Amino acid sequence: MKSGLQINNARKRQGMSQEKLVAIAEPNKNYPFIVQPVIKNLDLADWAIGNQEFITTNLLKYGVILFRGFNVTTAPEFERFSRVVCTELFNANGEHPRENIESNVYTPVFYPGDRKLLWHNENSFNHHYPMKILFCCRQPAQQGGETPIVDSRKVFELIDPKIKEKFINKNIMYVRNYGDGFGLNWETVFQTSDQAKVEAYCRQNFIDFEWKSHGGLRTRAIRPAVIKHPKTSEISWFNQAQHWHPACLDTDTRESFFASFTEEDFPRNCYYADGSRIEDSVMREICAVYQQLEVSFPWEVGDVLLLDNVLTAHARNPFVGERKLLVAMGEMTSF
Repeated sequence: MKSGLQINNARKRQGMSQEKLVAIAEPNKNYPFIVQPVIKNLDLADWAIGNQEFITTNLLKYGVILFRGFNVTTAPEFERFSRVVCTELFNANGEHPRENIESNVYTPVFYPGDRKLLWHNENSFNHHYPMKILFCCRQPAQQGGETPIVDSRKVFELIDPKIKEKFINKNIMYVRNYGDGFGLNWETVFQTSDQAKVEAYCRQNFIDFEWKSHGGLRTRAIRPAVIKHPKTSEISWFNQAQHWHPACLDTDTRESFFASFTEEDFPRNCYYADGSRIEDSVMREICAVYQQLEVSFPWEVGDVLLLDNVLTAHARNPFVGERKLLVAMGEMTSF
C-alpha cells in the first residue's frame, strides 16, 4: 500500500502548508482513497478544520475517505472530528445503541458475528437519511469484521436495464413488524412507549402503521430505489432491498422466518410499491453486482472511515473475536 502513497517531503510542522502534513493514496481494488499523516501526533480534527475543501472535493469524487494513522480511538475524539466534517450530527437514532447518554456517537447495530450484514445505504428506508456516515475502529476483530464498501453509482450502472427500469417506475415498499422475538421492538426504535407519539412520527414521515394484537406494530413505507445526489446530480442505487428481502437472508435465518411467521409477519420484508413481490432472481442479480464491486480492507486501530451515504453503500463481514467500532452520522436530508 505504501508504494502508492504520494509522500510529501517531511519537514518541521512549523511553516509547513496544510496539504503537506498528509500523504494520500489513490483507491484501488483493495483500498479506498486514503489520507495519512506524515508527521507524528497530527490531530485529525484540527487538520480537517483547515482542509474542508480538500475533504469535500475528494468525498464527492470517491464517495469515501479512509483516515489512517491519526490514532483516533475515543468517542470524544471521534465526535470532535465528526462535527468538523458534518454540519450537524444525528442524535435520535433508535436503531444503533448509543455510546453514552450524552453522546452523538453510537455503536454498530447488533447482528450475529458469524453472518454477513449485507450492503446498504444507511436509513434509505426512512424519509430522512444522513448524507454522511462515519466509522471509527477502536479494536479490529481477531479475524474478519471488515466493513466492505461499494460505489452506489457503479451499482446503478451495472444492474440490468430492465431491472433498473422496473425499480425506478415502481419504487420499493418496506414492511416491518417490530418485536415478536426478532429484531428491535418499536419502543426502542421510536424511543418512546407512547403509541400516540409513534403515530405522529409515522404520519410526519410518510409511514403507514397498523397496531397488531398484544401491542405489536406493523409499518409500511414506500421509498425510491434510485436517487440523484443533491450536489453532483449523479444517479445512485440507493435502497435497502437486499437488506430486507427474504431471498437475501442466510439459509438458517430464512428457514427460521418461514417456520416462525406468516409472510405478512416477517420481521422485515420488501416489495415493489404496488405490493407485488420482488423476484428472488432479481435480488440474486443485484447481490451479485454488489459482490463484484465491493472493496474490503482490514481495519486498523484508530482508523476513521468517512462515507457519502448516497454515493457509497457499506456492509459488515463475519468476524471472530471482539470487535469495537464507533458510528456517527449527520447532515440529515429527505426524499
